[in-house]
Amino acid sequence: MKGESRMTTEAHDTREIQDIGYGREFEGFYDRIFPKDDYADLAAAKIAERHPGGGLRSLEFGVGTGRIAIPLAARTGAVVGVDSSTEMLEQLRAEIKEKDADVVPVHGDIRTYTDDEKYGLVYCVCATLSIILDAGEQREVIRRAADRLAPGGTLVIETPNRGGVRAIHEGRRRTSYFVPYAEPNTGLLTCSTLTPDDRIWQASHIWFEGGTSRVGTELSRLVTPEEIDEYAAEAGLEPVDRQADWLGNPYTDTSLMFISAYRHAGERR
Repeated sequence: MKGESRMTTEAHDTREIQDIGYGREFEGFYDRIFPKDDYADLAAAKIAERHPGGGLRSLEFGVGTGRIAIPLAARTGAVVGVDSSTEMLEQLRAEIKEKDADVVPVHGDIRTYTDDEKYGLVYCVCATLSIILDAGEQREVIRRAADRLAPGGTLVIETPNRGGVRAIHEGRRRTSYFVPYAEPNTGLLTCSTLTPDDRIWQASHIWFEGGTSRVGTELSRLVTPEEIDEYAAEAGLEPVDRQADWLGNPYTDTSLMFISAYRHAGERR
């Protein structure tokens, strides 16, 4: 297996890793809510375009079950994937073995993670950054990501947009919405709550499939693109561009998500 020779990357003190329990909360249906589908493959392709080449590896903060890391590795070479969830890493290892993917799973906390390598690409996508509920810790994640970048490397951040979540609430503190899936009697009901300052978002997802239901709840700290720009600038990174999704749609204040890219232009200042 391609990743096997580098498995020593996993040598971290697990006592220092704080797991919020996300993997346990969504175990068994995470891949149904966030499928390894054409859109995930498109995301991997767009992220791969950011890689500067030169034989440098990539680093993912919040690798999950490998939805992005595995197709990315097929395009750019080895990916080191960090996650605090042992449940998700267990699924990832099975995927790596099945697909002979050049992905190295690392049990670690992205708020404290470091290693001795410089990467051509570091990325933190989906809602990984937002489930860190402290602004200072979000800032620290960006700093640690920047620290791992080689000169000329790129950081990619995808996270929910405060304005977009506010927009789907239409002035209400609580709302709900249902997304049907193609299979009969299958879909996702989300019950959504915003705090009065629009910063903390609670989303309880009820997954219906085959006559059964599963519930997973997540808390997110919502940010604006300007906040992430500030964190990145403090870490010595320069902005490259921003968009609303992996289809390349332009960002607006009401976009549900935003994707921002930053470049390590040279020596850290």
